[in-house]
Amino acid sequence: PYCMLFFTSHRLKYFDKMRCLRKRSAVSFLGILVVCLLFMNLYIEDGYVLEGDKQLIRETATHQLNPERYVHSFKDLSNFSGSINISYRYLAGTPLPRKRYLTIGLSSVKRKKGNYLLETIKSIFEQSSYEELKEIAVVVQLADFDSAWCEGMVQDISQKFAHHIIAGRLIVIHVPEDYYPVLDGLKRNYNDPEDRVKFRSKQNVDYAFLLNFCANLSDYYVMLEDDVRCSKNFLTAVKKVITSREGSYWVTLEFSKLGYIGKLYHSHDLPRLAHFLLMFYQEMPCDWLLIHFRGLLAQKEVIRFKPSLFQHMGYYSSYKGAENKLKDDDFEEESFDIPDNPPANLHTNMNVFENYEASKAYSSIDEYFWGKAPSSGDFYGIVFEKPIKISKIKVVTGTEDRQNDILHHGALEVGEKIVGSKKGRQCTTYLRLGEFKNGNFEITDVEHKVLFDINCMRILVTKSQKEWLIIRSISIWTSQTPNQ
Repeated sequence: PYCMLFFTSHRLKYFDKMRCLRKRSAVSFLGILVVCLLFMNLYIEDGYVLEGDKQLIRETATHQLNPERYVHSFKDLSNFSGSINISYRYLAGTPLPRKRYLTIGLSSVKRKKGNYLLETIKSIFEQSSYEELKEIAVVVQLADFDSAWCEGMVQDISQKFAHHIIAGRLIVIHVPEDYYPVLDGLKRNYNDPEDRVKFRSKQNVDYAFLLNFCANLSDYYVMLEDDVRCSKNFLTAVKKVITSREGSYWVTLEFSKLGYIGKLYHSHDLPRLAHFLLMFYQEMPCDWLLIHFRGLLAQKEVIRFKPSLFQHMGYYSSYKGAENKLKDDDFEEESFDIPDNPPANLHTNMNVFENYEASKAYSSIDEYFWGKAPSSGDFYGIVFEKPIKISKIKVVTGTEDRQNDILHHGALEVGEKIVGSKKGRQCTTYLRLGEFKNGNFEITDVEHKVLFDINCMRILVTKSQKEWLIIRSISIWTSQTPNQ
């Protein structure tokens, strides 16, 4: 059985005295260095750190290397909703009791070629505003069993990001090798060589331990790799997406198309996901397990947002230093504004193809509306739940592989004076804002051009076409009404 395999009796023994003394001496030296750095920075004016956080760090920093933290204590794994009882080693920083909005988890091992961890941490912090920094926690797990490498990385991290450690937003942890299950002689699924099986199986366990640690630090958790570049103000974009999904069920939201980069979870799901990765750690790679986990919790379809917020920047893989040139072509590094797309009812009189219904054009998910050849007078209508002020509208038709399925002749109109029942509501009067050009429409400063609060918006076909029509995306940015 898995639990017997994972927790054999010899795992309950302490390290032998020589190993214990050697590791304790290394940890003690490292601890003194980190604590000194922390206390030195307490007296440096740091605009990022709240006074309450500083006081709490003063009280807790001296306890972060307490040997009692390292005592092994195992619990039954049968309760999948509960956390796994592991004594983590705190190599730098301690979590604050104040819960954050988002935890960003990174697991890193020594690479044969290149090292991108420091650049990844730097990108997370540099691409976040002062207000955003208050709402995030970054947890770095050094998952290599080479103690010298871990000590060197902790020193580099502590020197470069000391004020973030003091603020309680950066924590570096390690799980001793004794906690790991068997990593040799595993099943060679998919014809993978033995060393590849060992690498990916250990990686599953690394992520399980990291998820378990992060379960109670914040409301949400996003998984990154240690060689990632972030989009500017990525947290604001994530918050906007989460708000737009209120009332709908989801397990995983994806902000990158690559592997397990940019996968967002509710923190309350992390214990179950950690158990899941441990149970099947030797079966398949982590990104495949994440897909199965999502499906088992009844989210069958991928919910991925564009543009991507995270980009893979590493050239050399952590597996044998092999080349890894994967890039996300949907990534945008510069700040962008995700549309508001306020709640609305969507309808069309066009002949819809299969399940490419009207709602798919109004979402920021990578989906679209697809209708058969429209005729003059056909429309795609949006009726907002509440009257709104609009600042900007952008509509894109067609796709890269179906570039002729655009709206060749059409106009965009906004309406007021809504009539009808809830299911059949529509506006009585419309104002035309402009014509489509090359299948696209974009207009700004709408609130200065439209004097009324907008109840409806519609895309009107002004000339019949033989080509089908794909409405790839409809983006609406709102502005406050004058009395707000």
